[in-house]
Amino acid sequence: MSTPFPFTAVVGMDDLRLALLLNAVSPAVGGVLVRGEKGTAKSTAVRALSALLPEVPVVAGCRFSCDPAAPDPRCPDGPHETAPGASRPARMVELPVGASEDRLVGALDIERALSEGVKAFEPGLLADAHRGVLYVDEVNLLHDHLVDLLLDAAAMGASYVEREGVSVRHAARFLLVGTMNPEEGELRPQLLDRFGLTVEVAASREPEQRVEVVRRRLAFDDDPAGFAARWAGEETALRDRIVAARALLPEVRLGDAALLRIAATCAAFEVDGMRADIVMARTATALAAWAGRTDVLAEDVRQAALLALPHRRRRNPFDAPGLDEDKLDDTLDEFRGEDGDGGDDDPGPDGPGGGGGIPPQSGPEGSGGPDTPHESGSGPDDTPVEHAPGARDDTPVEAEPGPQGQPGRAGAGEQTAVRAAEPFRTKTLSVPGLGEGAAGRRSRARTEHGRTTGSRQPRGALTKLHLAATVQAAAPHQRARGRSGPGLVVRRDDLRQATREGREGNLVLFVVDASGSMAARRRMSAVKGAVLSLLLDAYQRRDKVGLITFRGKEAEVALPPTSSVDAAAARLESLPTGGRTPLAAGLLKAHDVLRVERMRDPARRPLLLVVTDGRATGARTADGADPVALAARAARLHASEGTASVVVDCESGPVRLGLAASLAADLEGMAITLDELRADSIAGLVRDVQQAQAHNGRPRRAA
Repeated sequence: MSTPFPFTAVVGMDDLRLALLLNAVSPAVGGVLVRGEKGTAKSTAVRALSALLPEVPVVAGCRFSCDPAAPDPRCPDGPHETAPGASRPARMVELPVGASEDRLVGALDIERALSEGVKAFEPGLLADAHRGVLYVDEVNLLHDHLVDLLLDAAAMGASYVEREGVSVRHAARFLLVGTMNPEEGELRPQLLDRFGLTVEVAASREPEQRVEVVRRRLAFDDDPAGFAARWAGEETALRDRIVAARALLPEVRLGDAALLRIAATCAAFEVDGMRADIVMARTATALAAWAGRTDVLAEDVRQAALLALPHRRRRNPFDAPGLDEDKLDDTLDEFRGEDGDGGDDDPGPDGPGGGGGIPPQSGPEGSGGPDTPHESGSGPDDTPVEHAPGARDDTPVEAEPGPQGQPGRAGAGEQTAVRAAEPFRTKTLSVPGLGEGAAGRRSRARTEHGRTTGSRQPRGALTKLHLAATVQAAAPHQRARGRSGPGLVVRRDDLRQATREGREGNLVLFVVDASGSMAARRRMSAVKGAVLSLLLDAYQRRDKVGLITFRGKEAEVALPPTSSVDAAAARLESLPTGGRTPLAAGLLKAHDVLRVERMRDPARRPLLLVVTDGRATGARTADGADPVALAARAARLHASEGTASVVVDCESGPVRLGLAASLAADLEGMAITLDELRADSIAGLVRDVQQAQAHNGRPRRAA
C-alpha cells in the first residue's frame, strides 16, 4: 500500500483540516464536502485523514464489519452471538465516479444462483465503508443512479439489494466525504444536504506559504517513507488527541442557551428543515471536546455555523455559497451571555475560535508556513453575483458617455449590460429520437439504468442480467448437457444482457444576438431570463449548457459547454449589447463548438437555440455574398449534420421582415416568437422539433 501524505504536513487549509478532525472526533457530524479550485490538494488532505482514525473493533471474519459489542442481527454473515472480536484500521473507501451499481452495492453470483440455487453475494463498496469513511472525489460528477443509492443508504443506515428474485440487506453507516470543483457543476440538493459540513478551499496567495507547499511536496515525492517518518511524532500526537476528544465527547454539556443560539442562527438564515440545527449541535459539541472542554461556548456555535450552514442557505443554484458573518455575529450577540459561559471573555484552554484550533504548522525540520487566512470565495466562479438573477429592473440605464459623448454607451458601439428578467419554470426540452448519451433526465436514450425493453447477448462483461431471457436460452440444452439435479446447467453463451431505456443529458447551446438591434432593455432582459431558466433546468436535469453571443464584427463563446450554473449566471449577467449583427459568425462559431464537443463526447446530442431577429449586417464577401446569404449558408451547414434547432424570433414592430422564419427554414428547425418563449412555452415547442424536421425544413409557428 502506498504511503499517504502526512496530515500534519499539510500547509494551511485550516477550515478543511478542522472539519475533517471534527468528523474524526464525532462521526455523527455527518461528513464533509470540500469545494475548491483545481490543484489545491483537496484529495491529499482527505486521504491523509485515514492514518489518524482510531482502530475499529469488528467481528472476526465478518465481511460487513459488525461491531462485536452490538452485532447486526440481520447481517448476511451472521449470526455473531459467539463470534470472537478483533481490531483493524479504519477504512477509507474511495468511490470512483464511473463505478457501476454492482460495484457500489454488491453483486450476486448469477451462475451459482441459477446452477446451485444459492444466494452467493459479493459485498460492494458500501459494505467496505461501513463504520469507516466513504470518499468520493469529484462527487459532483457522480451519476444520478449512484447518487440515489448513496442517499438511500445514508438515510436508512443500510444497503438493500433487490434483484433477480434475491434480497440482501446489510448495515451501511459511513462518514461521507466528497471533493469537487464548482466549475464542473453543482450537486443535487438532496445529496448536498447530506453532507454535515462544507468548506471552501483556495490556493494561498502568500509566496512564503506557496514555497513551503512546494518544498514539502517535493520532499514527499522524493522519499515518501522517509518524509512520513519525519512527521511520525506529530501524527501520533494528533491521533492521541483525537482519541482523547472521543473519550471526552459524551461528557460535553450542550446547554439550553447554546441550543437557543443554534436555533436562532438557523432561523435567521432561513435554512430548510431541521438537519442544520442537528448538525450544528453535533459540531459545536465536537468542537468543545476537541478543545478539551465539557461546556459548549458561543465561539463553538459560531464556528459550527460557519461550517454547517453555507451550503444550506442557498435558495437556488445561482446563489453563491457562503455566510454573512456580520449577520451571524448580530444573531449570536442577541443570545450571548445568558448562561454565563463567558462569551468572548472565556476563550477556553486553546484560545478563541475554532474550538481549540489546529496543530501548529511546524515540522521536524522546523520549517513551517503561516496558516492560511480564512477567505470567503475561492475563485472567480465562487464570487457572489451582485444582482439576483430574478431581480427586475425597470429603471433607465446609467451609462457613461462614449468617445463622442453619446449617451447610453459603455464604449464604442456597446451598451451597458441589463439584468435578467425573473427566471421561469420550463417544460421538458428534448431532442427527438433515441440517443445513447450520458445518463441524465432530458431525452430518451438507451442506458444502463431504466426500464427494461429487451435483451441481447453481452458485448464484454455482463452488467445487467435479463433472467427470463437467460433461462429461455439455456432451457433447450438441458438434456444435451446432462442435467441431473434441480439447478439449470448454465453456460456463458446462455447469458443475456438486459437492454434498458432511460433518459440522457443533452447539450443545449444558445446562440444569442447581442447586437444593437437587440439592445432594447426589455428584450435582452427577457432573453437573459429565458437562458437563466434553462440553466436552472439543466442543473436539475444534468445537462450541459453553452452560450455564444455575436455583435460588432465577431462572435465569441461567452460560456463554454458546462454544467456550472454559478459561472453561467455570472457571465450572463454581465453580457453587454451593441454594434452590428454578424449572424453568420455566430452560427459558424456554434458549428465549431459543436464539432469539438462531438469529438469530446460523441454520444451527447446537441440542441441549438438561436435567439435573434434574423437580421444580418456587415460587408459583402469577395464572391459577392451578402450577410443574409452567408447566414443561410452557415445555417444549412448545421442542417446537413442533423442538429436539432429552434429559432427564437425577436423581431418587433409593426413591419416584420420574417428573416428569423427564413433562418429556421435553412436550419430545418422551428421558429417561435420571443413572446412565446417568455410565456413558458419554448420547452413544449422543442419537443416538436422532430415534426418540424419532417416537414422538409419548413418552419412552423407555435399555436
